[in-house]
Amino acid sequence: MTPSTTRELPPEVARLWAKPRYAPPIRSGEDYLASLRGRDLRVYLLGERVREPVDHPLIRPSINAVAATYDLALAQPELATAWSSLANRRVNRFLQIAESVEDVVLQNKMQRRLGQLTGTCFQRCVGMDAFNALYSVTYECDAAHGTSYHARLREFIRYCQEENLVIGGAMTDPKGDRSKAPSEQEDPDLYVRVVERAPDGVVIRGAKMHQTGCINSHWIVVMPTLRLRPEERDYAIVAAIPVEHPGLTFIYGRQSCDTRALEAGTIDQGNAFYAGQEAMIIIDDVFVPAEFIFLNGETEWAAPLVERFTAFHRRSYVCKTGLGDVLIGAAAQIADYNGVANASHIREKLVEMAHLNETIYGAGLASSYESRPTAAGNYQNDDLLANVCKHNVTRFPFELARLAQDIAGALVATMPSEGDLTNPETGPVLRKYLKGRAGVPVEHRVRLFRLIENMTLGRNAVGYLTESMHGAGSPQAQRIQIQRALNLEEKKALARRLAGIEPPTPASEEASRGCLPSA
Repeated sequence: MTPSTTRELPPEVARLWAKPRYAPPIRSGEDYLASLRGRDLRVYLLGERVREPVDHPLIRPSINAVAATYDLALAQPELATAWSSLANRRVNRFLQIAESVEDVVLQNKMQRRLGQLTGTCFQRCVGMDAFNALYSVTYECDAAHGTSYHARLREFIRYCQEENLVIGGAMTDPKGDRSKAPSEQEDPDLYVRVVERAPDGVVIRGAKMHQTGCINSHWIVVMPTLRLRPEERDYAIVAAIPVEHPGLTFIYGRQSCDTRALEAGTIDQGNAFYAGQEAMIIIDDVFVPAEFIFLNGETEWAAPLVERFTAFHRRSYVCKTGLGDVLIGAAAQIADYNGVANASHIREKLVEMAHLNETIYGAGLASSYESRPTAAGNYQNDDLLANVCKHNVTRFPFELARLAQDIAGALVATMPSEGDLTNPETGPVLRKYLKGRAGVPVEHRVRLFRLIENMTLGRNAVGYLTESMHGAGSPQAQRIQIQRALNLEEKKALARRLAGIEPPTPASEEASRGCLPSA
């Protein structure tokens, strides 16, 4: 399949737009790892270009976390795969367009399970949520404007499902002066924009920030990050770009304690096998052929896209309850190793941790269970409950982290290194004084301290804490959406009726007699 563009593209670039097929097909985590090799990406980390990200010790743990999504699909297909009407077969659930309430709910259950298995961000939710939001938006945009975005999107999604690809959703722009709109910025490139239009495609330029798992993806889908004015049509662009495109540069974000992965041993890493990934993407005048463009100047559809995407993505933060399960388990285990598992205050703190964790999960599931069909036929989750879920996530993981540190003790932050533990001079004395309850190996106790440190202070605190605060929009963004959905006038009318200020309506009279039909 070749792109329908008359523009002369270098052969190596034209190959990328031809929707390459992967051999062997990507099914397992090992297949996925193989699909990432030899791509010659422009990746920079710690001031140097990384020639093969798959083999870089700082990057590999994040790749392992994505690989786990493939292996779960093989181990538990009822949870991590779903029927696709587009591909006419079961596909990875991260690539499915939700066709029922159950589909939306199972997304959440899969996300929690993967959080439990990896203890970190597994990086695929943003692509799943982008596809599901775009599915209805492109359908409605076509109905309003006679465009053909929905058919293009369906074809692209079908290709991604058949090849079992990882999709990165790229929404957040640098934004510059937050008090100014995109068109008012001193530098117009601070929001991704179209710099050239032609019948066969567009050229786009800009950058995307905080991009979860982008280097580990096969394609990225660029989207606007906020509502746009009619005169800002150049910023109303949604387009898919292959990650291998030479016009993309990826600059890897630092993570707390990340260089421990460069040291000998695994203990000090806390979670040596899995980690998250955030990077900045520079988009340097990339030409996108028309069939990979899903919005192009229709500014009135930017806001619905952002709102539907964030509704999906904010309830996707139930993944943090999987991490919460790990942290609760670590706190309970270290209490046991410390010999205080039966202390009443420890049990109370563990109960509080579970209460907070399940409150997050309950709101996310409620949002999914309240999903409704769209005009396009897919299911959209409830926006108000999604924002309640995410607002809980901006708070509760921080309290879980505090309680875990409280239960564990100060060694979470003052533990000597693995090198000291294995040093023939210092090792024996450390093993003498780092003992806990009888029968517990010192190394086991040390490893639990390091895991708690990893999740609350170290590398995976990026995904568990900071991402919980700012991912899918910072707390004020959720409060704005909650305020919009308050429906205060209806609630005030309910209060007036019960207070006797207004006469009851016929429906309320019937309800008072116990005769209101069930919904």
